[in-house]
Amino acid sequence: QVFPSQDPLDRADFNAVEYINALFPTEQSLANIDEVVNKIRLKIRRLDDNIRTVVRGQTNVGQDGRQALEEAQKAIQQLFGKIKDIKDKAEKSEQMVKEITRDIKQLDHAKRHLTTSITTLNHLHMLAGGVDSLEAMTRRRQYGEVANLLQGVVNVLEHFNKYMGIPQIRQLSERVKAAQSELGQQILADFEEAFPSQGTKRTGGPSNVLRDACLVANVLDPRIKQEIIKKFIKQHLSEYLVLFQENQDVAWLDKIDRRYAWIKRQLVDYEEKYGRMFPAEWCMTERIAVEFCHVTRAELSKIMRTRAKEIEVKLLLFAIQRTTNFEGLLAKRFSGCTLADGTVKKPEVPPPSTNPFLEDETGAETDEIVIEKSDTDKPKKPKVPDNPFHGIVSKCFEPHLYVYIESQDKNLGELIDRFVADFKAQGPPKPNVDEGGAVLPSCADLFVYYKKCMVQCSQLSTGEPMIALTTIFQKYLREYAWKILSGNLPKTTSSSGGLTITSLLKEKEGSEVAKFTLEELCLICSILSTAEYCLATTQQLEEKLKEKVDASLMERINLTGEMDTFSIVISNSIQLLVQDLDAACDPALTAMSKMQWQNVEHVGDQSPYVTSVILHIKQNVPIIRDNLASTRKYFTQFCIKFANSFIPKFINHLFKCKPISMVGAEQLLLDTHSLKMVLLDLPSIGSQVVRKAPASYTKIVVKGMTRAEMILKVVMAPHEPPVVFVDNYIKLLADCSTDTFQKILDMKGLKRSEQSSMLDLFRLRLPAPPPGGDSTSSLSLSAPTPEQESSRIRKLEKLIKKRL
Repeated sequence: QVFPSQDPLDRADFNAVEYINALFPTEQSLANIDEVVNKIRLKIRRLDDNIRTVVRGQTNVGQDGRQALEEAQKAIQQLFGKIKDIKDKAEKSEQMVKEITRDIKQLDHAKRHLTTSITTLNHLHMLAGGVDSLEAMTRRRQYGEVANLLQGVVNVLEHFNKYMGIPQIRQLSERVKAAQSELGQQILADFEEAFPSQGTKRTGGPSNVLRDACLVANVLDPRIKQEIIKKFIKQHLSEYLVLFQENQDVAWLDKIDRRYAWIKRQLVDYEEKYGRMFPAEWCMTERIAVEFCHVTRAELSKIMRTRAKEIEVKLLLFAIQRTTNFEGLLAKRFSGCTLADGTVKKPEVPPPSTNPFLEDETGAETDEIVIEKSDTDKPKKPKVPDNPFHGIVSKCFEPHLYVYIESQDKNLGELIDRFVADFKAQGPPKPNVDEGGAVLPSCADLFVYYKKCMVQCSQLSTGEPMIALTTIFQKYLREYAWKILSGNLPKTTSSSGGLTITSLLKEKEGSEVAKFTLEELCLICSILSTAEYCLATTQQLEEKLKEKVDASLMERINLTGEMDTFSIVISNSIQLLVQDLDAACDPALTAMSKMQWQNVEHVGDQSPYVTSVILHIKQNVPIIRDNLASTRKYFTQFCIKFANSFIPKFINHLFKCKPISMVGAEQLLLDTHSLKMVLLDLPSIGSQVVRKAPASYTKIVVKGMTRAEMILKVVMAPHEPPVVFVDNYIKLLADCSTDTFQKILDMKGLKRSEQSSMLDLFRLRLPAPPPGGDSTSSLSLSAPTPEQESSRIRKLEKLIKKRL
């Protein structure tokens, strides 16, 4: 299909039968068949005419194409000829330009060569004259003129580097080098003459000649300058080495001030006599001070190794303080630009502190550590080093800091002994005077001392001595935990064995039960709060020690063991509080189990043993809560541990109540519900501010006491028919243990024969254990859901109300 067409005859899927059916849809339409045939014939005739016309029109197409191709070829030939003419004309033009500019290029080259030749000759003249003048001035020691001339000669000589193959130029270069060498030797000789290295008397001194010689040395080989500096400083410090020899009294640490006083005088003397002789950029004053520091460090190290047994902590701290003061003075006076030539590097400044454990105290800074009797007990904190000279001398004291560490060990031991003595003398904190549960003051004193020790040691060294100090800290943290905290926890006693049921039931104030006094309870809470404070502060101490110590030693600082020790003290304190309240409730539970429950005739108010338990709870819990107000999470732990201890014990005593009548079971159910309400209210009992008990605690109480209520409900249920009783037991208690079922039967007072048949039936009615379960999982069913528990609780409450 070449052109779009709507004619059905042009369709690709043309069907003759369909087309004829479309023309003659009915028999009546066949009457027009002649007309339709004529139209089709006419259409065929027109198509034939169109085809014939098109075929005839294509007869001359080939001839027209050949003619057009010939015309295109002729046009291309004409264009090629024109391009060739243009190229020929361009080549002729280029040749003409070259001929015109040939003379101009020659003139340019000649000018450039002439300029280079004149410049080179001028430089050569300057070089030759400069070399002659340099040699003459060198012989006459005219160093002032030589300094300027030598620099110019060296600069000019650089232009002749590419002409060194010429003998005359090479000869001039060698003369310059010889003059430089001669100048260097001559200047060194002049300085040796002016400042002789042998002998103590100086025959020469500063002069303009030497000052100009220093300017020349700046242009010469740098080794000449270094040699001058080295010899001058060595000669300047020769007196120091003689005065402070190892065998002299002034060489020891107690007279270390004299060393620094000597160098101060020498520097002032140098400035007055020789300050203008050396160029300012040589920094001679600083170089003398730095060399003095290196010499002093070596000398002090040597003498301290020899007399190590004579070093005492006060003497060591005195020497370190004077030395750090001197280093600070150097930092104020000099920039430290010459230290790059030595081995001392600027120490890295520790990052700023963000931990409250070691916040800088206002007014606590001082320029000196006062060396007195109390200096090691309460050492002063020196300023934080922030200068390039820090450690340039004081580094020599680091190998002897073990003396300081041993002193701190001794002082901390005395401090712990003092804490123990103070506690014995003052006794436990008074609940009516002091705030209950307050942290023991000795704890704060210990960590304040730790802080001062750590800051002082970090100024002395951040290497191995800090690790040694950390070990001392660990030792006395453990001693504090055991001697001060655990050592002062009250001891538990048990003296309730000989009490009668009557005395237990009549108990009102709990006087017959051995329990902690109010002071002892406050002491336990105070120790618990102190242990918690120590735990948190020890963690901060570890972080600060890691900040202070060198990065390579950071992994060796670990106070986890000490933190675990304080956690043990906290756990023991809570356990003591739980045991005390638990033991106070024991006589009441014993009285409950020894009552004749089968003889109870009617349900009354709560039993005396419940009143006794509630009395003890109301006596102890408010005191504990108030004393642990600052550590609420540990009071919650106390409540949870007490519930976990008391409820299983209550259920065990419940099983001992046998036999039980129906009325007795109802009375016990009432008592159980009363205890449950008290336990749920335990965290806020006796408090004016009522807080909702923690969900974790409430869940434990509801689960445990609901089980006790379910046991009593099973006991109240009739044991006939047995099948219903057994199914009811399995449903309510969800306990597949035969021991528990046996106890229930004992509580009901069934005979042995009835119990035997009931046990056989119970074993038969037990649900099959899940496949793949182990032996322990088959002994108990899943616990009831919270919805089931709440439903049973509502039923029990209705039952109690009905009975009452």
